Amino acid sequence: MIVLVLGGCGAQGRAAVYDLVRCPDVREVICADARLDALRHIRDFVDMSKITPVQIDAADSGSLRQWFQRAHVAIDLLPRQFMRPACQMAIQTGTGMVNTNYPYAVADLDAAAREAGVALMCACGLDPGIDLVLYAGARQHFDELNVIDSCCGGFPEKAACDNPLNYKVSWVFEGVLAATKRDSRMLRDGKVIHIPAARQHDPDCVHEVAFPGLGTLEAIPNGDAVFFADQLGVRPTLRQTGRYALRWPGWSAFWRPLKQLGFLSEDPVAGLPCPVSPYQMVEKLLGPRLQYRRDEKDLVAMLNFFEGRRGGRRIRRTNRMLIERDLKTGIMAMAQGVGYPASIAAQMLAGKEITETGVLSPLRHMPCAPFIGALRRRGVVVEEEETVLP
Repeated sequence: MIVLVLGGCGAQGRAAVYDLVRCPDVREVICADARLDALRHIRDFVDMSKITPVQIDAADSGSLRQWFQRAHVAIDLLPRQFMRPACQMAIQTGTGMVNTNYPYAVADLDAAAREAGVALMCACGLDPGIDLVLYAGARQHFDELNVIDSCCGGFPEKAACDNPLNYKVSWVFEGVLAATKRDSRMLRDGKVIHIPAARQHDPDCVHEVAFPGLGTLEAIPNGDAVFFADQLGVRPTLRQTGRYALRWPGWSAFWRPLKQLGFLSEDPVAGLPCPVSPYQMVEKLLGPRLQYRRDEKDLVAMLNFFEGRRGGRRIRRTNRMLIERDLKTGIMAMAQGVGYPASIAAQMLAGKEITETGVLSPLRHMPCAPFIGALRRRGVVVEEEETVLP
């Protein structure tokens, strides 16, 4: 198969390219990006003869079309603003595509994709992505689901925590900041609760969770848990659901006063010689100071909690996953958590293991056992635990 990777030179893109090249069924990987110099980071451990580097302008549809037409399937790892045009190009060229972003911006393309016989697998990365497949897998173990709480985050190993935030950037810092401005929706006692981004880090919104081997982590509201509960079809019996970002303790105490003082405002500050917002200043100031050294590991931790009934008994199931940076290749844990699922899904689309068309979701359209097995073969292991509640 021939796979097109848009944004193939980014951290997550290189992980996807690395994974695809190792697959015997993949004949060629078209690595498309605005700049190709980052390919040097994987030359020492990747069969470069399988890779066709292509310099593209993602805003130029003519530049994209020929490569979509050549590929059997595409993976879109470009910045979020290119998601919709990439999906539209996939429909126009009849090319199945995997994307790791939330599906809201392209939900209206479902009918056009189905008419074209094209699968657009959205939200198929780490979070959302792996967690949604685990949602669907857990659902099979219950007669009735009452609780779904999902916690996931990336942060440095303790030895790399050498700044006041105890945080370093394993993807794009602008994306980290954007997540601090994301509203949340959850269920408590069966009622929908809205948490605006401005209150996301308030003490009454943040709770702590224990992760074996790591210790205590902060869980911060982040995302629309109600949307995925509706997709899973369990809303009538669900009394609690939430989605949370994980960080080392102290993260919320840092961001709470900065938010209150307007440091994440996108309005230009008056009196400066050029239009600069506090948000832009924070991004440009902190991002370069929060970079990993070559010998430091980032970690990705995921905890999913499910409670419900089976056979008249109350059951609690816990999924746990921990990914570490591969210091031999330099591939970040976050990149593995995003790039590997996208690669697996793309291969499933091209191999006809997924035959549905339209705007798809890992929650409803991903074969759970084969997907989790494919992750395990890549060293990404999900541990499961079940207990009977009183």
